[in-house]
Amino acid sequence: MTDTAEAKRSGPNSPQTAFTWRHAGLAAEFATATDGTLRLVRLDRPGSTQRGGAVDARSHDTVAPETALPLVELTALGHGSGWSGPRFTGTAFGTRLAYRGHDSGSRAGWEWLTVELHDPATGLTAFVELTSPTGLPVLRSRVRLRNQGAEPLTVQSVSSLLLGGLPSPDTLHVHRARNDWLAECRWYTEPLRDTVADIHVDAHQHDSRAALALTGRGSWPTDGHLPMGALTERDGGGRTWLWQIESPAGWRWDLGERAHGTYLALNGPTDAEHQWRFHLAPGGELTTVPVALALGSGLDDAMGALTSYRRAVRRPHPDHTALPVVFNDYMNTLMGDPTTEKLLPLIDAAADAGAEYFCIDSGWYDDDTEGWWDSVGAWLPSPRRFPDGGLRAVLDRIRERGMVPGLWLEPEVVGVRSPIASALPPEAFFQRDGVRLTEQGRHQLDLRHPAARAHLDKTVDRIVGDWGVGYLKLDYNIVVDPGTCAPGDLAPGAGLLGHAHAYLDWLFGVLDRHPGLVIENCASGGMRMDGATLAVSQLQSTSDQQDPLLFPPIAAAAPTAVPPEQGAVWAYPQPGYDDDLITFTLGGALLGRVHLSGHLNRMSKHQLGLVRDAVSTYKTIRADLARAVPFWPLGLPGWTDAWLALGMRVPGGASYVSVWRRGGESELSMPVQHLAGGEVRTEILHPSAPDAGTAIWDGDGGGLRVALPRTPGALLIRLTQGAENDHR
Repeated sequence: MTDTAEAKRSGPNSPQTAFTWRHAGLAAEFATATDGTLRLVRLDRPGSTQRGGAVDARSHDTVAPETALPLVELTALGHGSGWSGPRFTGTAFGTRLAYRGHDSGSRAGWEWLTVELHDPATGLTAFVELTSPTGLPVLRSRVRLRNQGAEPLTVQSVSSLLLGGLPSPDTLHVHRARNDWLAECRWYTEPLRDTVADIHVDAHQHDSRAALALTGRGSWPTDGHLPMGALTERDGGGRTWLWQIESPAGWRWDLGERAHGTYLALNGPTDAEHQWRFHLAPGGELTTVPVALALGSGLDDAMGALTSYRRAVRRPHPDHTALPVVFNDYMNTLMGDPTTEKLLPLIDAAADAGAEYFCIDSGWYDDDTEGWWDSVGAWLPSPRRFPDGGLRAVLDRIRERGMVPGLWLEPEVVGVRSPIASALPPEAFFQRDGVRLTEQGRHQLDLRHPAARAHLDKTVDRIVGDWGVGYLKLDYNIVVDPGTCAPGDLAPGAGLLGHAHAYLDWLFGVLDRHPGLVIENCASGGMRMDGATLAVSQLQSTSDQQDPLLFPPIAAAAPTAVPPEQGAVWAYPQPGYDDDLITFTLGGALLGRVHLSGHLNRMSKHQLGLVRDAVSTYKTIRADLARAVPFWPLGLPGWTDAWLALGMRVPGGASYVSVWRRGGESELSMPVQHLAGGEVRTEILHPSAPDAGTAIWDGDGGGLRVALPRTPGALLIRLTQGAENDHR
């Protein structure tokens, strides 16, 4: 609500305008500066004694409007910045877009506020569209531009959210997440002052030009870093500001010092970093990518709020509550070489182990003696691989064993040797300077073109509608940087973002036509693990990592990027593994989405029993995972940590903790803060072996004492309030 519970519109009735927008989880205060621009001067959680947003660190009071930032900063050709440097502040438009009014209200569990800003010199109007799920301390923001002037504008950058007046860089740690192929979700922390040096601002009468800036590039939006970040107070105050940029293509965020405080700027693609520009003709509109900012009393608290927000913003689907177990034949198993002979025994073994979906991964279309990488695109089954009854007979066998059949597909690429490369018009592909782009022997479809979309619609409708496939793993294994320049594109970054949005719109259309279909999003593992795509797809591949000893830090950190019910974690036990390694690789997936693989058909009865026990355990807890929020008793995992832990807290219910030991001492104590001070019952759910380890609640110490006598070792522990314990 704004000021009152009623939605209302107000205008600048006086030289200084101020208003408050609030609900049970979030409160924001706005005020105009002397130049007429509106500023966000306070953002926190109502009733919090530690403010969670734009506040002065010394007084915890609302900051002066001149100390905060304008609601919008943007650059356009002929309208640049007011100073030199890498920061996204101080633009010419930022000081000219004056407050003109606002609307607010509630709908369908969300609160909304739209603020209208206007530049009389150019006629440019900006609508700052703020939304928040009712009761959650999360702010979502995007900006819509409308050219109401007589002359066109070429926009080069525009902010999605600006927040100034944060505490001094002296008091803050900044958190970032490296996200590399086979090494996803690697968070690291450093003082903000390590990048933004103290230059003695008062002596220069000028803010520092330094900034900590992070960008994503190309068609893999999460290659290099997750489009996320966080600030936490270093003095133990606990306040946390956690953000994500929901861009399926380029993005940028930067932090710096301003007026003795810290500012945060969140952007989609820009001209400088991504070759993105947009022609805004008179009457034309442009909307930025959304961003989200979660407030918390610590990193775990903010991550929990962001997890709940991600559930609120995504497309509804039954899979998000059913959480079926998926067997995929690729990882450490068939590795892209499926045949009827190899698949039939795997199908039987997967069904016996308790799998509910069976996905045939890459290679099912491969009938080319020269290899399939540069010949894909038609997506027809190989008669050579499936000689008796074809692929349909294998899909029928999956259904006969009580599982839903799935197939791997890489829809956006067409191999240079594929007949589809010449069947579709040149305009249906990515291009630069009139030349069709080629990456690793493949062309990239442009889903804005009707022929490209019609080709993929025909493909999916055949696979899902005619063949009865209920699961699609949609992969994407090339990266195009900086994008495409089709006719009408001003710059390649704009073409890339246009295609990326068209791809998501295509996914919406597929799910509208096939509402029961489950879609897994994959791009060489986690190279497309962005909020925009996660809001459409049902599952997210977290990694292609094949070493079971290296997957735990990825599995433990994956809930920072994706809710547990969407995060696909490989569990690939092998007949050559001993019991400890089998239970280790299985246990790592039990607080996510189990992606079972491995040569189960070659296992002994005892080994298959271990797999079946783990799958059965998962089925008893998965309903809790669909509403749980994550926490990390040992902090976010390091890549080489000997011990790792991931927790899931169910509101009003039990808590679960997965613990891995890869080395170090055999015993460890870890705090579980939300249960501290009470009696807690511990139950070891996995593995079932009595000598696997112990878990004891230390009521006096306020934590969990875990012992794992051997490496590698893993436990899944349930914690409930009560005195009775299963220490084993």
